[in-house]
Amino acid sequence: MIRVVLVDDQALVRGGFRALLDAEDDIEVVAEAADGMAGLAAIGEHVPDVALVDIRLPGLDGIAATRRVATDAHLSGVHVVMLTNYGFDEYVFDALRAGASGFLVKDIEPVDLLHSVRVAARGDALLSPGITRRLMETFAARPPSGRHPAALDGLTPREREVVALVARGMSNDELAGHMVISPATAKTHVSRAMTKLGARDRAQLVVLAYESGLVVPGGGPS
Repeated sequence: MIRVVLVDDQALVRGGFRALLDAEDDIEVVAEAADGMAGLAAIGEHVPDVALVDIRLPGLDGIAATRRVATDAHLSGVHVVMLTNYGFDEYVFDALRAGASGFLVKDIEPVDLLHSVRVAARGDALLSPGITRRLMETFAARPPSGRHPAALDGLTPREREVVALVARGMSNDELAGHMVISPATAKTHVSRAMTKLGARDRAQLVVLAYESGLVVPGGGPS
């Protein structure tokens, strides 16, 4: 059973999402909250698989709440997905750096919402095509930040290739097909790269890959 906490200051959004999620046999909404502090408390109490958190909340905003979740060892299994009214929010980068697993727009189609919750629950990054496109455009418009974690040098050539392909948006199955390996082996490579780089999930691998210059927008590995 996938356990979900909803955090949004709009009762209509919470009610609509809850009705859709609770109607599924494998998903259960265990709590909801209307502001950041209450949401953080609910996440701490219930330790859900997925927390759907509005990026803009009264009091403690969604980014700050996500950062607290990401730095709490007790909540290491919680995957935070940010909710936004826009296809690309100015705070996307901050939220990803804070530990968000991805983004969803609030007018998402019901079937896509259900799929997204299941994707997030299994630990895959969740970036809609529109947001991913804007992320790449933004990275392409500026040079790499120069951020180069020492751990990057500790990656094997295979792991560097895997990180670059993850940054291109490939799933484990797509990685396996591209690299002619099994999905289980692809998952192992991704997990090892995340551990070495201190990345909470695949979304952070994407940001790190582009910010460090490991991959270049529009091209391949740098």
